[in-house]
Amino acid sequence: MASDRVKIDNMASAVMESLTEYADLAADEMKKAVQTAGKTVKKEIEDTAPKDTGAYAKSWAVKKVKETSQSMEVVVYSKTKYQLAHLLEHGHALRNGGRAKAYPHIAPAEEKGLEKLESELKKGLS
Repeated sequence: MASDRVKIDNMASAVMESLTEYADLAADEMKKAVQTAGKTVKKEIEDTAPKDTGAYAKSWAVKKVKETSQSMEVVVYSKTKYQLAHLLEHGHALRNGGRAKAYPHIAPAEEKGLEKLESELKKGLS
C-alpha cells in the first residue's frame, strides 16, 4: 500500500511512468491488431479472388514492411501474379475490342481488414 503513495514532488514522474507503461501496452496491442488485420485481408482475397487454376488466389502473402517501437506496417501483395491484380480488380480493354469484366476482390477485402483492425483495437485496449 505504501508503494501506491507518491509525494507531490514526484507526481509528474509517476504520472509519466504510468502513461509510458500504457503507451507500451497499447503499442503491443496495436501491432497484434495490424498483423491480424493483414492476415484477414489475405484470407479474404484468397477466398474471393477469381479462380481459373487457383494460382492467382494462392499467390497472396502478408509482409511486414516497417516496424518501430510504436508502429507497424504490413502489406498484402501477390507474390507471383501481381501483374493481374489491377486487371482483375478493375477490368481491362480486350485486344479485339470491348472490355473484360471487373472482379472486385481487393477493395472489399481491404474494407473487411479495416473493420477487423478497428474491432481488434477496441478489444485490445478495453
